[in-house]
This record gives sequence, C-alpha cells and structure tokens, in this order.
Amino acid sequence: MSAPHLPKVAGIDPMIPVSAHTAGSLSEVPAAPGAFIQDRLAGWVSGLTTLHELTERLARTSTLEDALHELLDAGATLVGARRGLAVFEPSDRRGPVSTIGLGLAHAELGHIETVPRTATCYGRILEGLPDAEGAQTTPDLLGDTSLDPRRREVATRLGYAASYALPLAAEATGRLGVAVWLYDEPAEPLERQRHLVGLYAGYAGEHLARLLELERARADVATVTEELLPSRLPRVTGVQLAARHRTAPQGGGDWYDALALPEGALALAVGSVNGSGPSALAAMGRLRAGLRAYAVMEGEDPVAVLSDLELLLRLTEPARSATALFAYCEPARRKILLAGAGHAPPLVIGNRRTEFIETSLSAPLGMLACWEAPSVEITLAPGETVLLYTDGLLRRTGDSMDRAFARLHSAAACVPKALRDDAGSVADHVLRTVLPDGPDQGNSAEGAVILAARFD
Repeated sequence: MSAPHLPKVAGIDPMIPVSAHTAGSLSEVPAAPGAFIQDRLAGWVSGLTTLHELTERLARTSTLEDALHELLDAGATLVGARRGLAVFEPSDRRGPVSTIGLGLAHAELGHIETVPRTATCYGRILEGLPDAEGAQTTPDLLGDTSLDPRRREVATRLGYAASYALPLAAEATGRLGVAVWLYDEPAEPLERQRHLVGLYAGYAGEHLARLLELERARADVATVTEELLPSRLPRVTGVQLAARHRTAPQGGGDWYDALALPEGALALAVGSVNGSGPSALAAMGRLRAGLRAYAVMEGEDPVAVLSDLELLLRLTEPARSATALFAYCEPARRKILLAGAGHAPPLVIGNRRTEFIETSLSAPLGMLACWEAPSVEITLAPGETVLLYTDGLLRRTGDSMDRAFARLHSAAACVPKALRDDAGSVADHVLRTVLPDGPDQGNSAEGAVILAARFD
C-alpha cells in the first residue's frame, strides 16, 4: 500500500519543503507595520460578507428540500469542497427523514449508506455518540488504517479522500441531522473556514427547525382534510366517478362530496369556504355534513338543499361566506338538476361538445339575508362527462379568471378520445394541462378540487 497522504492545510503542500535560503530571505524582509493584522482583518471581513450573503439565500428557501440543497452548496463554498451530503433525521423520530446529495448520484449515496452507520462520521453524530458532539474531521480517509475497511473501500470507489462533518441542531428541537462535505484529496478546512461554516450551520439549524414545524403542520392539515372528505366514492349504476384534491399549505375550505340516494339517484357537490387554516377546515366539515343530511331529505330539489345550507352557514358561521354547487343526478336517464351559489359553472366533456353549463347568476352563501336562485336541468349524451371543480383550480394558474376559464375549456376539449372512457383519466388530463408545472406549483396558497362524473 502506498504511503499515506499528508493533509493539505491553507493551500500549502506539506510534501514540498521550504528552502533555508528562501526562509532566510523572507526573515530579512521587514514587514510593514500592521500589514499582517490588516490582511487578517480583510480576510475576516470578506468571509463575513460571504457568510451574510449565504444566510440571506438560505432564508429565502421555503421547503426542507430546498434548504438542505442550499445548505450543502453554501457549506461547500465555505470549506472549499466539491461534493457532500446532508442527512435530515430529527432526534424525536417524527420525521420527515431524507438524504440529499451534492455532486453525488442516487447510486453513490446508496454506496455510502452501505458503510456501517457507527463507522461513519455522520452516523456517529446521528446516533448521538459522546465523541461526535461537534465537528468531525477526517483529513485522510485512505491513509488512516484505523478507519472501518468498508468506509475506506467506498471512499476509494467514489473518489473522495477526506471529509468534514457538522451536526445540525436547533435549541427548540435538538438534533436535526448532519451535513458532510467531501474532498477529492486529503485536506481539511482552515480554522477561519471552520469558524464561518460553524456560524452558518448554527443559523441553518434554526431555519431548518422552523421549516420542519411548518412541514409537520402542513402534514397534519392534509391529514385532517383527508379525514373530512369522502374516504371513497360511491358506486352507482350508470355513472363512473373520480375526484382529485389538492390541499392548500395552510389548510383551505375546498371540498367535494358524492352520495348515493334512493332509487338509483346520485348527489354531487363541490364547494369552497372562504379563509384558510383550522377554522376554515372546521367550517368546511360542518357544511359538508349538513349538505349530506339535506341531500337525503330533499336532494331532488337542489335549490332547497342550498337554501338550507345557507341557513346553516348563517347560524354557525355568521362572519363567513362560501360558494357551493349541488347536482341531483338520475344516471338511468342521464339527467342532472343542479343549482349553484356563486360557484364556477360545471363543464360537460363529450365527443360532440365541450361547454360550460351556465347556471343562473347567484350570490355566495352567507352574503344575503335570504339566498334564492333557480335550478338548471341538463340531459347528457351517452359517454359524456360532467366536470365539477372549485375556483382554486383556476386561481392556481396565475391567470386572470377569463384566461383561466379559457385554459380549462381548452384542456377539456383536448382530452384524447382514448381517455374519455375513464373519469379518472379525464380528471388527470385536465389537471396536468391546466397546471403544466404540477398541481403543487403556481399559487400554492389555493386548494383545488376536481370531481368528474362520466355517464354511460
């Protein structure tokens, strides 16, 4: 085996000795008064300026994944490394858990994870071992025979020779994870670099803790929302149903429902409660529960259903408004009787037509002392699909409402014939076309609902 490499420090190769003549010449040159202090001070000022810029960039990240990527990039700049990885694993074991690489492919991260955990610098930090409470420096992985053979083997295969690891923690949450930077040659960061990256890691830990709290809150909101919405859609002869729902990050009031009624009838509903957060979710749950009761009692009269719903809203949520659309369907006759309260019109998709069903102009629920609006009756052709949706789908496009309606109509008209036999495929195609960057992009503060019903 070749002799171990000596670590490079401050950019000086220790294998190259300084000649006595050169050393003597340097000692004879008088140093300018204060030059050393000025150079050192200038270096610190430059480093702190860079640190300020990097922390500002980190502060602009809004998701854990983006923050971890930014952390790795910034740390690599501060310690002079080219590759690295960040393992996010909160000590309370509540998740989420993820591993992010910098300059490392997924397979290469997999190779690193084959090393016994306690034999790695990041594993010892994550396990909370006493000797791994601070930074972990391994300046020469290939030359240090005391290291685990598997760790040295993986380092050789992936082409890195040194590592520097820092724990990520916050005062409120404790340990959050660890960041590791990898050097292509034996090396270790300078004292000034360690100090700067340590300051950065401290700030990053607090920022990650805030994002973790938001991520968990969003997950809790999504779970509550899913519990308030139908766990499954009913099976009714003559009609095929599909629903797609995207929850707003802070929780929103967009909802849908489908209920099998006596004599083979079907009730469909979508709605949106204004506002966001837990209060909007609670209002949405109450309205949906009330509408199901009204649909069973008088579903064949959509106007009466929405009138009762409006009364419920005024009594339970006097300071809140909502939009809603209720449809009473008779699949055997392909007949729909519907009424809307300030809600976007449904869309009929078929081989011979793609058009909005113009409901009469009406105010949202909770806006007037007594809500009233006429119902609309339509008859569908075999194979046509009715698309019900919430305004959040339109607002997520970022366009004006007129342009958003035009985009939705175009997306529905362009559904391939091969997909029109399946309600879920129709809903997916419309969603992908209206929001080409993904359902979680655009105006993510809005929730979105699509309820598709295809009639045989």
